[in-house]
Amino acid sequence: MSQHEQFMAQAIQLAWKGLYTADPNPRVGCVIVKNDQVIGQGWHHRAGEAHAEINALHDAGHEAEGADCYVTLEPCSHFGRTPPCADALIRAGIKRLFVAMTDPNPVVSGTGIQRIEQAGIEVHQGILQSLAEQLNPGFIQRMRLGRPFVRSKMAMSLDGRTAMASGESKWITGAEARADVQKLRARSSAILTGVGTVLADDPLLNVRHVDDWYPHGESIRQPLKVVVDSELRMPTSAQILNDAKVLLFTACERMVRADVETIVLPAPNNQVDLSGMLAVLAKREINEVMVEAGAVLNGALLRSQLIDEMIFYVAPKLMGDAARAVFHLPGMDRMAQNIQLHITDIRAIGQDWRITAVPEYNEAF
Repeated sequence: MSQHEQFMAQAIQLAWKGLYTADPNPRVGCVIVKNDQVIGQGWHHRAGEAHAEINALHDAGHEAEGADCYVTLEPCSHFGRTPPCADALIRAGIKRLFVAMTDPNPVVSGTGIQRIEQAGIEVHQGILQSLAEQLNPGFIQRMRLGRPFVRSKMAMSLDGRTAMASGESKWITGAEARADVQKLRARSSAILTGVGTVLADDPLLNVRHVDDWYPHGESIRQPLKVVVDSELRMPTSAQILNDAKVLLFTACERMVRADVETIVLPAPNNQVDLSGMLAVLAKREINEVMVEAGAVLNGALLRSQLIDEMIFYVAPKLMGDAARAVFHLPGMDRMAQNIQLHITDIRAIGQDWRITAVPEYNEAF
């Protein structure tokens, strides 16, 4: 690894500190280097607060003049919640700028780099770009495709079952796996479930027991709760409604609920338009959606090719062929219709296994 890559790797590690707090902004890290020594470092803590570059410049002070700046994402060039970072770097008098990746927002992409180059500052791009992209899969996809990154979490037995035939499902996995799920919730912009899960389990779907993960004692950021309820069956007593941040999508145009924000997005067969739903969430700056649902909604998302990543928590137990499956996928009767999964990670979580996989969608599906 070159020296430039080493400094960028430090910036990437700093960016991960904003994993649970930076949303809806991207997670960004920055280091300021002079005479081969880091003299300033920073990361983006929370939307509306100083960006990584500003925090690093503040840490470096007047020593930033003539220094090199390593940042994981192109410095912003526009006034948003905060002033442009590109202008701050120019005023600080940095000598060179090293950028991992350009801003994926097509409206502003490249303009920050252009402004800095016009000020006579040398710019180098693409340093550890693939690692930097891993910081912000949702932000990048929202900018490029107009929809969030969808990550589906499933707890299942070794024979691929998620609940007994009676609907009983607590608890398939152990305490360590359930604690690990909280990390997935905490990094998510929204948690998506179906009315079937609400009726069966009455979940809270909130982030809890994670205070130690938040740097500098920052408060827990609760994701938006999203419920797909085609026929408006969710009871007013549902625990999820105790949270003010709930959004309901339905196909029913007969009435609109007064106790929760409701959006009507009908699709054929009295179903919710799932692609339209994700487009709505993207417009609300939702970057990462975590799906905690049953076989029906998971199956519908998979059939629509809307799941980007799957997290399976597999318990070393058997639940039998009468128990409920992970996905409801009717009509699959030929091998050509199978969905190949590319496994990216397998690791033990307590007595369970966590398998991370990316679906490779088949045109015949």
